Amino acid sequence: MKKLNRTTLLTSLALILVTSISYSQVENEQSDQCRNRDKSGMFQVKSNSLNIPQIAETEKYDVHFYAIDIAMNNLVTDVAGNVEIHGTAVQNLDSVLFELFATMTITDIRLNGATTNFSRNGSAVKVPVNITTGQPFVLSIDYNGTPPTGATNPLGGSGMSNATSGSWGNQATWSLSESFAAYEWWPCKQSLTDKADSCSVKITVPSICKAGSNGILENVVDLGNGTTRYEWMHKHPIDYYLISVAVAQYVEYNVYANPVGAPGQVLIQNFIYDNPQTLINFQNDIDETVDFMELFANLYGPYPFDDEKYGHCMVPLGGGMEHQTMTTQGWFTKGLTSHELGHQWWGDNVTCASWADIWVNEGFATYSAYLMLENLYPGEDITDMENKHTNIKSNPSGSVWCLDSLNEGRIFSGRLSYDKGAAIIHTFRFLMNDDVAFFQALKNIQNDFSGGTAFGIDIRDYFVTASGVDLTAAFNEWYFGEGYPTYSAKWNQVGTDLHLEVSHTTSSTTPLFTNDLELKFSRSGLADTTIRIAINSNTQQVVIPGLQNVTNLTQIDPNNWVINNNGTIQNDASLNVAGIGELSISDTYTISPNPSNGHFSISSSENTNNTIEIRDLKGRLIYESNFSSKTTIDISQEQSGYYILFITNNNGDRRIKTIIKE
Repeated sequence: MKKLNRTTLLTSLALILVTSISYSQVENEQSDQCRNRDKSGMFQVKSNSLNIPQIAETEKYDVHFYAIDIAMNNLVTDVAGNVEIHGTAVQNLDSVLFELFATMTITDIRLNGATTNFSRNGSAVKVPVNITTGQPFVLSIDYNGTPPTGATNPLGGSGMSNATSGSWGNQATWSLSESFAAYEWWPCKQSLTDKADSCSVKITVPSICKAGSNGILENVVDLGNGTTRYEWMHKHPIDYYLISVAVAQYVEYNVYANPVGAPGQVLIQNFIYDNPQTLINFQNDIDETVDFMELFANLYGPYPFDDEKYGHCMVPLGGGMEHQTMTTQGWFTKGLTSHELGHQWWGDNVTCASWADIWVNEGFATYSAYLMLENLYPGEDITDMENKHTNIKSNPSGSVWCLDSLNEGRIFSGRLSYDKGAAIIHTFRFLMNDDVAFFQALKNIQNDFSGGTAFGIDIRDYFVTASGVDLTAAFNEWYFGEGYPTYSAKWNQVGTDLHLEVSHTTSSTTPLFTNDLELKFSRSGLADTTIRIAINSNTQQVVIPGLQNVTNLTQIDPNNWVINNNGTIQNDASLNVAGIGELSISDTYTISPNPSNGHFSISSSENTNNTIEIRDLKGRLIYESNFSSKTTIDISQEQSGYYILFITNNNGDRRIKTIIKE
């Protein structure tokens, strides 16, 4: 965000008179936040295939490595082969429980190399063991079968698909395991918070095909019988649903990026339908992946897998799926490609700790596509955010936080998880009022949660730490709450001051939205002026000293930072905001120099006790002290810009002055 200029400054003198939230309301918000934190913890343990006791059994061990070695082809979804689960007991174990869909056949299980008994209860497979805390083990599972479809597994049926492209005529088989469908095609533990440290994926396919997966393609082995084995190795933490396979008749097309922080060039490896027109059609779009990767590395920090690769596998999919290091994608447009690439940071490197917090994945990937437009296609970002707001407001309710974390339709709601998820990130960026702090927070999250998982409230806390802005109420309202405000405004010119009343109603169950708001005024003989006020109540009254010659309030939220509808705007000659005005400061106090480099001298003509407070335009207290006749203040460590100086004497008289640090 650009730093405020002098014409937009008068603005936050809205701090002069605001209606504050009652103590009881603050207490209620804090209690709600505790409950929300508890809910976030609860929802991470849900599963659409296991009950709570079975989930608890899976949490008795940690997965470190998956080795998948399977045979497939591009004509059917059948899978046959072996999977190894390398784990460590976190407590004494008498059994190890993993998942594999009930109709898939298990022919043998070996524990540390020795065939062992096992039992099955639906998709839950239990292997008896005698393993003490801290002891490693390896389960090797031989299996085969046809993964379910939506008809045979109404709760999933998307784990493995086969289809022919309607546009290009190519047939492909591919996996898509999000959110609970990995067990439909390979034996695994489906826990978001237990990432494997690494994985190996070997896929044997007809030699006319290629097979894409995660990490580096270490070997391509011609087996001499009309089949070829593609051997992929990924050496980074990875969640179960991000391990993938895709098989088709492909051609390989590679480009390279040079993102900041990478040890060298990063390979962008693309498996494209071997139809000769497909690559010609999409080549320019694929090439743009280079620009997107270099942009996101600047904004978020180094590409998380820059020692391996990024890439795409084309399949007849209506969109894309952000499989780690090799997205599965149906076509190439700048919006889709940048969204899926953004997931490599948001969703892959840092993954939501529960499906209730899918915002960590989808909200930030959607905002990544917005940032791509803002930086590379300026102007298109404006329309993009307007379209998001229109979609969000097509239904008056619904929270970004996903209460029904087993409902895939709700988890992946385009209106709530994607568009509203991105739009509230934009709002939090506005509230932080400091792009340096905003993007530093994103880099800090990527660094501190790298290879792990995060809740939505973790993101909030990093925003607060980076900016010093209290986002508790706004986060409760915009993330856990529902709906959006409709703003109306009245204004009146009283002498040289502008008196203003902004009110809002809400569309759903959240009764109040507390956030900053911009308002744009036209002024006779002067440039239009945008002011920024803090909204703390449903009816907010403020006085803006010195804002003269106003002819109209032309726009509420002119830069579209906040999801809202506009109500009425009225020039009300009867509006006279009662309360604290700005007393003349020059009759008692001298402040110099102003502007300054951050060092100001203050003297008083009266030898009386005075209290000084200096606040930034967000209302954050940055300095306070006491003095009688003369003092100096130092805010040189603060950013350049406008600050509000409050001086209160021992009679309670308060003076307010804008000071400028250059």
